[in-house]
Amino acid sequence: MQALTFDNPLLTTYAIAAALTVLKVIGQGWITVAIMMRAHSGWAAPEDIRPGPLNPHPAPEQLAPHEGVERARRVHRNDLENIPAFWIAGFLFILTAPPLWLAQLALYGFVAARAGHFYAYATARSHELRATFYTIGTLLTAAMALYVIAVALV
Repeated sequence: MQALTFDNPLLTTYAIAAALTVLKVIGQGWITVAIMMRAHSGWAAPEDIRPGPLNPHPAPEQLAPHEGVERARRVHRNDLENIPAFWIAGFLFILTAPPLWLAQLALYGFVAARAGHFYAYATARSHELRATFYTIGTLLTAAMALYVIAVALV
């Protein structure tokens, strides 16, 4: 197996896919905050409506649920339920030295599936479309984990 350096195209593929998904998780938090600030609603905790520089005139209504904020939180929760497993399975997968084309398919396929899931959720597309992207992503992660197990048992 090649070393864990960026001279190894498997590691480079994983690093790009992992970095994109890190940005996705972090970015989704900021998207949630931006929607909350714009809506002046959907704030999470009672202390959030204490006066401060970013909220000089708080109101109890800011704690009321807001569908846009809740939707963004659901997307973020879904990311947190799926992306960490991808990071682990993907890293273990590249340690098995799979063919580069297979690694690119699995790793970039997951990133594309998460992008599709985000699009479907953020724009309130059908559950079937969102579930399709979710299924693709989870199947790719499971396939990588199973590949690792198969190689480890040989």
